[in-house]
Amino acid sequence: MSAETTFDAVIIGAGAAGLMCGGTAGQRGRKVLLLERSPNVGQKILISGGGRCNFTHLQVEPKNYLSDNPHFCRSALSRFTPLDFIKLIEKHGIAYHEKAPGQLFCNDRAHRIVDLLKAECKAGGVTIKTGCAVNRIEKKDVFSVQTDSAAYTAPALVVATGGLSYPGAGATGFGYEIAAQFGLAVIACRPALVPLSYQPADVTRYGSLSGISISAAVATGSTTFTDSILFTHKGLSGPAILQLSSYWTPGEPITLDLLPHLRLNEAILKWKSERPSAALKTLLREHLPERLAHCFLDLNGQQNRPVRQLTERDAAAVARIFHHWQIQPGGTEGYGKAEVTRGGIDTRELSSKTFESRKVPGLYFIGEVLDVTGWLGGYNFQWAWASGHCAGLFV
Repeated sequence: MSAETTFDAVIIGAGAAGLMCGGTAGQRGRKVLLLERSPNVGQKILISGGGRCNFTHLQVEPKNYLSDNPHFCRSALSRFTPLDFIKLIEKHGIAYHEKAPGQLFCNDRAHRIVDLLKAECKAGGVTIKTGCAVNRIEKKDVFSVQTDSAAYTAPALVVATGGLSYPGAGATGFGYEIAAQFGLAVIACRPALVPLSYQPADVTRYGSLSGISISAAVATGSTTFTDSILFTHKGLSGPAILQLSSYWTPGEPITLDLLPHLRLNEAILKWKSERPSAALKTLLREHLPERLAHCFLDLNGQQNRPVRQLTERDAAAVARIFHHWQIQPGGTEGYGKAEVTRGGIDTRELSSKTFESRKVPGLYFIGEVLDVTGWLGGYNFQWAWASGHCAGLFV
């Protein structure tokens, strides 16, 4: 084997986790090769956060992640924290701001994060090859990674291929295929942080509400999120819905409180006393968009009458319409609209300290390919930084 094809570690996938791992390992003096099948590195970083990259969250805890092995993420998250990544951001002179509480975004475009990661890899002497698909992997004494142009060998192989979300940005299931090849278990995958779609009948009922955005409390089972929701032609989206989608079980209903900051029953009784001649729809327009208020009242057979005509039973019925709207989604909008993948390689197969396979020495898995799924708001990037950094200390 020539020196040009022999490395200490080969990393497959130059996304957030792979780049982070490469820079960390390279700066330890390891000879690292980073292979990326797409023409450019960091594709999902570039399109994230509306092009500004929500690169971390100030308050990251294990409870912000879903996994069949929920304690696995603790070690890495404690060893590489949001403050550690912020130090990198500031070292490279990248200006940032806090948008929603705790959510940090670049002031400039997301390419600044990619540039940071490339610079860290360059500082570690990492060799990066783009447009380089892996055709075959074998292991004897060391790993042999065959591409169209050459076969590379290394005692350590890191799989950082991501999940199935955003296939347009190059996502494939290759990481799961590698896991299967080496006998590792994979937790069933499905789209997460994804809009939910209506059933056909609900497209007719609620399709006219497309474009309306309100704050709502959305729930499935015992899980509730309160944030903005967006009505679309196809279904429901917005931060609260995306969060809930990671917890939603297909076939189950979801419940929405469209007025989470108002006790509508009490408000109606107060209106009866203070504004008895006002129409119910008129008063509701002070708290909800007109199209939304009218649609829900009409669908539920509520006449537009003065509030003085409403009995306590009527008031309770109207309150239920808006506080307890239950709908059964038809499904999700799929991996094309999903920000991440729920499920992945079973983390019980790996060391939580090194990310190395317990079955196959020298084989590592990091980032989204694992069964660790963060909330919306920078948590998934923090998992990529943490898992990539921690694996980079050991490859």
